[in-house]
Formats: sequence, C-alpha cells, structure tokens
Amino acid sequence: MLKVGVIGVGSISEFHIKPYLENDQVELLALCDLNEERLTEKGALYGVSELYSDYHELLKNKEIDAVSICTWNNSHAEIAVAALEAGKNVLVEKPLSMTVDEALQVEAAVEKTGKIVQVGFVRRHGDNTKLLKTFIDNGELGEIYYAKTSCLRRLGNPGGWFSDRTKSGGGPLIDLGVHMIDICWYLMGKPRPVSVSGNTYNKLGNRSHIENLSFYQAADYDPTLNDVEDLTVALIRFENGASILVDVSFTLQAKKDELYVKLFGDKGGAEVEPELSLVTEKHNTILNITPQVDNLGLDINQAFHSEINHFVSCCLDGTENIAPVSDGVQVMKMLNAIYESANTGKEIYL
Repeated sequence: MLKVGVIGVGSISEFHIKPYLENDQVELLALCDLNEERLTEKGALYGVSELYSDYHELLKNKEIDAVSICTWNNSHAEIAVAALEAGKNVLVEKPLSMTVDEALQVEAAVEKTGKIVQVGFVRRHGDNTKLLKTFIDNGELGEIYYAKTSCLRRLGNPGGWFSDRTKSGGGPLIDLGVHMIDICWYLMGKPRPVSVSGNTYNKLGNRSHIENLSFYQAADYDPTLNDVEDLTVALIRFENGASILVDVSFTLQAKKDELYVKLFGDKGGAEVEPELSLVTEKHNTILNITPQVDNLGLDINQAFHSEINHFVSCCLDGTENIAPVSDGVQVMKMLNAIYESANTGKEIYL
C-alpha cells in the first residue's frame, strides 16, 4: 500500500483525492490546508481524520510515503523540496515552480534524495494523447516540425490567487499555456528549446462587470485584485529547427472560446484537441482520418485518474515516470523566457 497525503485541498485537489480513494493500492492518510474550515469539511467528506494546517507537520509523519501538492504556485517548489528531504515521493501540480531557479532546486533535491517527482502535466495521460503518441512513435507523422496551439477564453479570469502574481507567477501563460506548450513539446519528442519571442497584454482586466455569462471563479474570487496578463502570444524555437506557436488568454474580445492543439509533420499531421484526428496522404490523395474510439476528446476525469495511477505505479512498481522533474525544468525555462521576452521586447536565447 502507498500511504498518501494531499497538501492543499482547494478545487484541483478533488482530481487527486478521488482517484487515490478509488485505487486499491492507496491509503489516503492525511490532508493539509491553511484554511482550517475547508480542511475540516474535506476531511469529513472523504473520511480522512489526520488533518494538518502546516505541511511541515504532515511531512513529519513517517507513515506517509508520498504527497500530492495542490497549493498555490508560489509554494510548489518549497513544499516539493521539503517533501523530498523528508523522504516522500512527490506529485506536484503544474507548474513545477514560479521560476527556473526554483525548478532547479527541486531537480537538485531529486538527485540528492533519489525520490520521485512527477509533474502534473495531466494532458500527457489522456487516452487521446496516448493513442496519438502510439501513431507518432511508429513514424506515422514523420518529423514533426511545427505545432500550433490556442487556449483562448473570452471571459475566464478566475480571480483569487490566479490573478495575484505573487501567488500564481502570472496569468494565462503559466496557468493555461503550461498545458498547451507541454503537450505540443511532449508529442514533438521534447526537443531542446533554444529561443523564444513573446508578447503579453493587459488591456481588459478582470471584466467582472460582464453580466448574463457565467465563468469559472476561484474559491477566493475577488474582482478587485488583478495584476496578471489577459493574453500571451509566443513563438518557441527548438534546436532541431522545429517551432511552436501558442496563444492563451483569460479574457479576450472574441466571439467564442477556442481550444486546439495541432501538429504538422513531413509524413502527416494531427489534432489532439478538441478532438483527435489524423491527416496523411496515400496514392496521391490527402486523407483525413477519424479514429474509431469511444472518446475523441480529452476526458479530464480519465486523464487525472490515469495520472494518479501512473504516480502510484512509479512509487510502488518502479514504472518509468513519463513526467519527470527534468521536463518540469525545461517547461519552466520556456515559460519564464516568454515573460522575459515580453518584458524586454527582445527574443530570449536559452
């Protein structure tokens, strides 16, 4: 049995807690949160009696083998390092950290302790991604030299800690862009990034005045606080000549929300979101291929279950980690360089 503690019991934690409870190889032993009222409520809801308001106290519990970190971004690295040094394996929600220096500290702690850090790149675990990767690994797309991805919300600034740069590290780029860049980079074979050029815009603010259209709001939603960008646009170049074009927004004067991930190779192309599809050519004819599967899109609940089960398997069985700390470091290098490029108005070389 893997005995687990979950640190941070806000909204995202449910996507960790429920799969842990449904895994026969896991005992969910403890929960931790700064908000004691929420902590007590979640403890009662999930039948967990060991409750902590200080993660240091949880980490002193020698029975706990592993932790999920579901806190604000500004504490991910700090808690991960402390957990590793306490002998725990770690599943940390994305992003790994707020800065590259913090990410490198986590990587150094992994090397020192020999423990596992799995970064919460949940899209890697979706059935649609797994199937597409099988096609890619078998050469169906050939050399993937370009990827294009968007995650545009016309109204979707969650407020709360998401909108407080000191806690989040940024806006849609570090919240949404981390997923979109990672899934493209992962499916492209994780080439080494060499330069980025990016722009950020803060033109619309929170837009809490909009009526008659609902949107996701953080548990601590506060429309008066917002110092993160509305929109980020970036081009990432890689050592092998490949590139990714990405744009992500919390709010934008757009007709509708937009989400897609597109890959282009010299033998074929693919879309993995909003629905899986393939493009190829045979007998001088272009073919659009729709795989016959139960679900062409991302089933987020399935993906989180798969992510949690993968983490458990890595801890108990020594399964190879498909989202190691080194990947978290590389993604942070790309994200931080985009912000630096936007701030300086120059291309940044990595």
